[in-house]
Amino acid sequence: MTKAQKKEEGPQFVKYFGPILDALRQLGGSGTPNEVVERIALDKGVPDDVQNELLPSGQPRFRNKIAWARFYLVREGLLDSSKRGVWSLTEKGRATTLSHEQALDIHRRWSRIFQQEGRAKASAAEPEASAPPTQAANDETLGNHRNRIIQIMLSLPPAGFERLAQRLLRESGFTQVEVTGRSGDGGIDGHGTLQLNSLVSFKVLFQCKRYSSSVSPSQVRDFRGAMAGRADKGIILTTGTFTAEARREASRDGVPAIELIDGDALVDMLEQLELGLKPVKAYEIDEAFFSEFKD
Repeated sequence: MTKAQKKEEGPQFVKYFGPILDALRQLGGSGTPNEVVERIALDKGVPDDVQNELLPSGQPRFRNKIAWARFYLVREGLLDSSKRGVWSLTEKGRATTLSHEQALDIHRRWSRIFQQEGRAKASAAEPEASAPPTQAANDETLGNHRNRIIQIMLSLPPAGFERLAQRLLRESGFTQVEVTGRSGDGGIDGHGTLQLNSLVSFKVLFQCKRYSSSVSPSQVRDFRGAMAGRADKGIILTTGTFTAEARREASRDGVPAIELIDGDALVDMLEQLELGLKPVKAYEIDEAFFSEFKD
């Protein structure tokens, strides 16, 4: 493929504009990022090795492309940006299906807008080396802190990362959270209790993996074996990612389910709880507001 042809086709993530809308319609109009990614992978028959491929930053390349596609769909008004934890179709999005050419038109139009505003430069090359912006305000800088937080967590000693996981679980509503790492406890790094109401509670075991790579399905199975008969649920927290096979293993029928929290989800938790992160207020200029005063 020539350089001119590649430029004409646009970045690779553009091909996921339509599939994101289709996936959300199948999910009832909204879904978590993981649900959307898994639905697209299933619908498009994306092989595991493609889903597991990592960028130099350690992010899954496939998920990164879908996240960039989502960014443009939010700007186009097809997806709602109000909740980071859930992607949802707008009224416009529900009624929209996109061909590849229509997706390219959206990308070209917003690329021109970004360049004109001087706020971002969308090139024909895929911007896959960094995390996509995740909110409307201050879009051009939001990806930076996420990568930095991952690097900080990777630099922590193992015991420090376990204590951070303990703090996150406590802040998320768990009680009696204790770290037992390095105690020869079969890979169990700690335990806690999640009180659902005055009558129902669950004992939860957790494992911390300070990785820059991916957690494999065999590691999920080993953890499940270590927790057998000792808890109602398990959680694996990692600064890295989980392979597609590991995600399937974690939710396999007939065995206790294990919750998987990857690096992106850890940063989400830190953002939501405002732990280690100080929110910064920013403003976006509404040019349309001032236009009526120009006449």
